[in-house]
Amino acid sequence: MDDETRDRLIHRLSLEDKVRLLTGATTWRTAGESANGLREMVTSDGPAGVRGEAWDERRTSVLLPSASALGAMWDEDLVERLGGLLATEAARKGVDVVLAPTLNLHRSPLGGRHFECFSEDPELTGRTGAALIRGIQALGVAATAKHYVGNDSETDRLTVDVRASERTLREVYLAPFEAAVAAGVWLVMAGYNAVAGTTMTASPLLAEPLKGEWGFDGVAVSDWAAVRTTGETARAALDLAMPGPDSLWGASLVRAVKDGLVAEEAVDDKVRRLLRLADRVGALDPHHRRPPPASASRDTRALLRRAVSAGSVLLHNKAVLPLDPAKLSTVAVLGRHAASPRVQGGGSAGVFCSDVVTPLAGIRARLRGRARVVYAPGPALGAPPAPLDTDRCTDPETGAPGVRLRVLDAAGRELYAQRRFSGRQLEPDLPPGAHTVEIAAVLHPREAGEWTFGVGGFGRMTLTVDDRTLLDGEFPGDTDDPAVVHVNPPLHTVRTVLTAKRPVQLVARRELVPGRGRATVVAAAPPEPDAATALADAVRAARDADAAIVVVGTTEHSETEGYDRAGLSLGGQQDELVRAVIAANPRTVVIVNSGGPVELPWRREAGAVLLAWFPGQEAGAGLADVLFGLAEPGGRLPTTWAASLTDAPVTRTRPVDGRLDYDEGLHIGHRAWLRAGREPAYWFGHGLGYTTWQYTAVEAPAHVVAGEPFTVRVTVRNTGTRAGREVVQVYLSRPDSVVERPVRWFAGHAAVRAEAGRTATATVVVGPHAVRHWSEEDHGWRVEPGPYRLMVGRSAGDVRWEGKVTLSDT
Repeated sequence: MDDETRDRLIHRLSLEDKVRLLTGATTWRTAGESANGLREMVTSDGPAGVRGEAWDERRTSVLLPSASALGAMWDEDLVERLGGLLATEAARKGVDVVLAPTLNLHRSPLGGRHFECFSEDPELTGRTGAALIRGIQALGVAATAKHYVGNDSETDRLTVDVRASERTLREVYLAPFEAAVAAGVWLVMAGYNAVAGTTMTASPLLAEPLKGEWGFDGVAVSDWAAVRTTGETARAALDLAMPGPDSLWGASLVRAVKDGLVAEEAVDDKVRRLLRLADRVGALDPHHRRPPPASASRDTRALLRRAVSAGSVLLHNKAVLPLDPAKLSTVAVLGRHAASPRVQGGGSAGVFCSDVVTPLAGIRARLRGRARVVYAPGPALGAPPAPLDTDRCTDPETGAPGVRLRVLDAAGRELYAQRRFSGRQLEPDLPPGAHTVEIAAVLHPREAGEWTFGVGGFGRMTLTVDDRTLLDGEFPGDTDDPAVVHVNPPLHTVRTVLTAKRPVQLVARRELVPGRGRATVVAAAPPEPDAATALADAVRAARDADAAIVVVGTTEHSETEGYDRAGLSLGGQQDELVRAVIAANPRTVVIVNSGGPVELPWRREAGAVLLAWFPGQEAGAGLADVLFGLAEPGGRLPTTWAASLTDAPVTRTRPVDGRLDYDEGLHIGHRAWLRAGREPAYWFGHGLGYTTWQYTAVEAPAHVVAGEPFTVRVTVRNTGTRAGREVVQVYLSRPDSVVERPVRWFAGHAAVRAEAGRTATATVVVGPHAVRHWSEEDHGWRVEPGPYRLMVGRSAGDVRWEGKVTLSDT
């Protein structure tokens, strides 16, 4: 559909009809206009999976590795294929718009949402995000670049006012979004935060540079409930206010237009963009065919399994990995995360997936018939209890595995009831007259002792166990953060003693409170084993094994949306477990299951350290491939990891008087480490494989012209004994610059593969933007002619070759 046709459609609409299209019809749908053939468009959270319109554990989704794992791949082709998988999942769920990718940066290691973001570097983030966008949109599903802009931490994220210089915004935080627009992204989401005193949904940055200079012709959509005013946001370049139907853009916007406070031409432009999006996703074409839906096919699982190994980063290896199954008789697998890994981050991006392959299951499957696998969980993590599930609970009404969900009116009469599979019910249906949400279950305890129970939500809540009231209180909300109110409500815990194999009936009730959501969570956990005994059991298993594999990581309560982290320690005696196991068996492999950086104080003593991130549903299968040499760990760090939080040069996430000043300017990530002259545990770009490489030759131009890309060709030789993949990285420096610069900055990369003893040539294209800088005096891009240092290496801290390239402006 061309602009002229779109304009004819717009002119047929009344002002009220136009405004109605600019506000969501529901939480996840845009409004339709049947008279003009426009159907509703369905949105869904991403980026690790496509949940669909409902939080319903019965409607499972394919689960990819976390965004930080995708950033660690340094493989745009693979990321693009994974974007295609998201698109086919969207088709299966009837979704038109996937709310991904997240292009915010790993500014501080304490950022709580690292798992949903790609990297610390604007170039790597931009390239990875562009690849995911191409993969999603190639199949006619819209991608959404979010959260525009400066939404790089979680503390006070609804109100924080980020202050960064114009140059810092342009060169660092806006750069990935510019790359997304260049890749043709169809939506950009404005964040909750403010920049320079103006909330992003009303920010002038939506007009310039987004729609003006960059030429973005898509839809600027608000983050959910981020529109807080009518006129200010409507006069800005925001196009779509979500969710709906209640919105400050309804009747209030109609009045604002009629009162002359908002120009109707501005409304028309917003509708025009919405219709362009509808045309792109087929919402104006009744004969539009969606791409074929994805299924849990062998090809899908193989792709997800490959993604696990491709994103896994081998941080350290004393020739322990890969393990040879032929030389193993007993393997000890240790740690709670081995049997219950974190496969995704917490918060709005979460999905319900099925058939998760745990590390323990993957290792057992690989060694079946070859070696004995002994599992010891080690000490408890000290985390709150997990929601009830089908493993140890039955529906008190039917006896089937699961729980009974009921909604009651004010008199306690049942409005509806159904069996569900989880005690975490985030969106129970609320019929007219709904007053109370009830979750009941028969718990079948396998362990005797003091059990911990929890109820999550807001308002008055009660919990009974066999008619004994354990919890009865009022729990008012102290936050408006949607991730807390609707996804992760606080859990209030109590304890009681149970007898093994004697079932008890739990009944939890939550009275609904206006504005506090409806999410209700009921959780239970058995008695924690004696920590010393659990540690001793793990050490004994390690000592008696040929090799030990310890899986450690973060929990949903230490790394999740809505909160920044208080520290980088693994917590829960996990460091003690690793140290004790290493002392018992030097052939110890430690698998780190986290979405962002953690402290690894034992890293040098371990036989090997493998970073798995949040690896998605094929976690155990992909990790077993890496552990036993079927696949090489292909990842490289997208973020510099500190040995200790106190070493990190940029850590602050907490605003002062509502402001968060990005005082470090251009210098985040490896740039900040280089400027501070500090040595991290592992540099940006670091990652080992199962072979070794020699850099034998570099071809680079002596002179380049501003505004044109240039190519660096690097020849490497595989000096090891098996085939492998090398990621060749190029950095630039301008030591005598007249403007402030990083010590060096990342400019591009290329990956090559070679058999043992063979050479390969990596062709790295350095874009013209790599040598430009933003002039705050001229409010424009400028280049500084003269010599630049060109560096080639394996990471930001491992440079193998240096040369010079001279830039001329003509």
